[in-house]
Amino acid sequence: MTNNRKLNVTGGWNFRELGGYATVDGHTVKWHKLLRTDGLARLTPEDQTLLADYGVIADVDFRSKDERKQAPDKVPAGVTYHFLPVFPDGDETDASATQEQLEQRFNTNDQAGYQHMLDVYRKMVTLPSAQTAYHKFFGTLLANEQADQSVLFHCTAGKDRTGMGAFLALSALNVDPQTIQQDYLLTNPNVMPLVDKQSDQARQSGHSEAFVTNIRALSTVNPDYLAAALKIINTQYGGVQDYLHDVLGLSHNDLTTLRQLYLD
Repeated sequence: MTNNRKLNVTGGWNFRELGGYATVDGHTVKWHKLLRTDGLARLTPEDQTLLADYGVIADVDFRSKDERKQAPDKVPAGVTYHFLPVFPDGDETDASATQEQLEQRFNTNDQAGYQHMLDVYRKMVTLPSAQTAYHKFFGTLLANEQADQSVLFHCTAGKDRTGMGAFLALSALNVDPQTIQQDYLLTNPNVMPLVDKQSDQARQSGHSEAFVTNIRALSTVNPDYLAAALKIINTQYGGVQDYLHDVLGLSHNDLTTLRQLYLD
């Protein structure tokens, strides 16, 4: 099976491999072990077969109860489902908000979407629900002991809660921080055709440019968003490694085991 960064899934637009990334100490993340994706509600039967054949054994869902109810995962055969909501009440990222809800919040101030996303990222490292979700996520990663078996993790759009999960997992594996940011930003070329379509539809419906700007801020990733989370990790928790240990409960042995399981 060839190693491709982007998976050929027709019922999704942001299905990606985390294999192949280099660590700061000369190792490489194994292929077919870690997948970050958007929602699984639109998977075709062929997509489900592809993921099962790929070796996916765990589906980690970071969405809220409401999101899961609106669009339940189509879990491939043989895959264990793990429901780990990052936010206690609904979707803070607004990836699943209705048009009416978006209009009420984002029609006038063209910085509202950007500022909202900065706040979302701060919450993803400080909320107890988020910390619990990512702690359990690492528990799932540590249980993935067989070669060529993958943990898939996702939210609705596969960019924010999933992006934070990828940031934390790759940081635990000692992947170079610049590489981690580059992976985070790979979401944008994947979702841009959809975002451009949404923008055109909003303009045709008579929405303001402020609304369009805000929708684009909500629907894409930005280095500033990740930096907002990292600033809190560095100032309040002493840095990423301390955050992994003190907040997410990863012991030195856990980190050693993770690196044995996921690195070549």
